[in-house]
Amino acid sequence: NPFNPVTKISFNIAKAGLVKLEVFDITGKLVSTLVNENMNAGSYQVNFDGAALSSGVYMYIIETPGFVQNKTMMLVK
Repeated sequence: NPFNPVTKISFNIAKAGLVKLEVFDITGKLVSTLVNENMNAGSYQVNFDGAALSSGVYMYIIETPGFVQNKTMMLVK
């Protein structure tokens, strides 16, 4: 899913609780924390702006109560 420079990250939360959504570069360095708060169950979208970053592969990790998922995305400038 190449993007330039903004993309939307969509996610669903099954139950209310602390939600963390963080973006890392390919070396594992944290480049952005998009969400770190208590949220209610439901569907959400968060914008990620990679304008200040170089082209490359990035991954995001979402953590909710009882669930962790990571996905990759590619920034193409």
